[in-house]
Order: sequence, then C-alpha cells, then structure tokens
Amino acid sequence: MFMRVDKLQAELPAPKRKDPNAAAALQELLGGKYGEMSTLGNYMFQSFNFRSKSKLRPFYSLVAAITAEELGHVELVSNGVAMLNNGPDNDGDEKDGGDISKAPFEDMKDIRLAAAFLSNGGGSAPINSNGVSWNNDFITTTGNLVVDLLHNFHLECGARLHKLRVYETLTDPTGREVCGYLLVRGSVHAHAYALALKKITGVEIEKFLPTPNINLDKIPECQKYLQEGSHRRLYTFSPGDYTEMAGIWGNGEVALPGDPKGELSVVEGMPEGGKIHQLTGVPSAFTPDYAPEEMFEIAAKLTKKAR
Repeated sequence: MFMRVDKLQAELPAPKRKDPNAAAALQELLGGKYGEMSTLGNYMFQSFNFRSKSKLRPFYSLVAAITAEELGHVELVSNGVAMLNNGPDNDGDEKDGGDISKAPFEDMKDIRLAAAFLSNGGGSAPINSNGVSWNNDFITTTGNLVVDLLHNFHLECGARLHKLRVYETLTDPTGREVCGYLLVRGSVHAHAYALALKKITGVEIEKFLPTPNINLDKIPECQKYLQEGSHRRLYTFSPGDYTEMAGIWGNGEVALPGDPKGELSVVEGMPEGGKIHQLTGVPSAFTPDYAPEEMFEIAAKLTKKAR
C-alpha cells in the first residue's frame, strides 16, 4: 500500500512570472515517453508482478521503493507545471468577479499548449509537451528480472537525456529546480539499476554512467542536492519495509566518478521535502468555480469541525 504526505519531495521556488510555454516544455518530463509517468508505470507494475519476491528480496525491495519515489516525482513535476501556468505566489484569490465578457484568456490561442487552460484550467495532465496523451505502451514488465532491470536502466538514461534537453529550454527558477532535483535522483536510480544488474550478472554496466556524458557538477540547480549527499541515498519510503535493498545500494559501493565522494546508503523513510504552493483561484476560469464564496464558507466550517 501507499502512504501520502502533504509535501513535495523538494522545495520549489515560486515562478517569477506566468509562463505557460515553459509549463508546456516541463510537461515532457511528466507525460513524455521517458517522463515520470513512464518511470512510475514501469516500476509499479514490475513490483506488482515481481516473481519470487521472498527469494529475490533485495531486487524486489529496490524496484518497490523506487516506485514510491517516482509517485512523488509525478507529483513534483505536476506541481511545477501548474505553478508555471499560475504565475507568482499570491495568498489571495483573484477578485475579477468572474468577468468573461472581455475574453480574459485571449492570449491562450497563441500558447503552444492551449489545452492546459481550455481543458485543465491551467493545471497539469499526463500528456507530453505537445499535448499527446501518455499511454500504457510505454510500460515494460516482462517478468524476467534481468530484462526488466536492463529496461529500467535504459529508461533512466533516456529520462536523463530528456531532462537535460528540457532544462536547456527553461530560464524560470521553478522549472529549472524541478529539472535539477530530478537529474540528481534520476542518476541515483540509473546507478541503482546498474548495480543490481552487476550483482546478478557480473556485468559492470555502471561504467556507462553518466549517460549522456555530462556530470551533475555542470548544472547549478543540482549543487545543493549533491552537497547534502542526495546522490548517495536511496529512501525506503516506508517505516520498516524494503531495507533489504541495502545489499545492492550499500556494502561499500560508492558514488559515481565525478560526483562528491562517499559510500552509498539506504535511509528508512523519506526526504524532508518542501511545501506545496497554493494555486490562485481564478473565477473567470471557473477554478474552483465562478463564485466560490459559499464553497469557502462550507470548507471553513468543515475544517473547524475536524479540529
């Protein structure tokens, strides 16, 4: 089962301006072929379908724990997309009275991903940067452990390539922070699957890393995560399960060449994380509605009763 915590895995800075085209680019990291929906879908169904779980516990634990992290990555990118569509933080909802007579979203007809507003009210969706839906064909779960681990290694390398390309299209700090964090964590996952393959086959596939060949020290948004040792940690995302993956991610294994040195470690639980930003209500977009005052009053009463 899964437990949900009302935080993001990383602290995201508020966007400097509303930038729906940047949000569209970031959508590639959500619903693209190598996006977070794909990594989540692959690892989740591989963990559900895993054969001989008790006998292959370290490998099962690895895939299962990374599954939980990927669910948080979907959440992180989705929030980044919505924040870029929403614009700078604002503690109050818009007071435009819901006036729709003067085409308040006229600019959307020239935005590359107008559906983000026309269908999703400025939110994220499991689509790529051109609005094409993510689909089940991106999931590989063969039941063969070596094939699945090799596919996962390929998937993480492809995801790294796409994150670097998306990073190069963005200037806003929100989108770049999403990319920087995911580049570090994606490197961890690629390294983990490489080590798992080495343990079970003897092939030193980790020598392929980093792929593509650009070290994380070249990317400013990665630096704080490297300095705190995030590149050396795998989290269980569980209060007691999945610790067996320490047999793969640990036991004297060390960080990749080019990254800050140190031994790999498994951490029980999850990262500290950061706040979820509040998205501004926009009456003219009917989010959450045209005249939501009664909704707010009802919610306030329910919150008071819950306490």
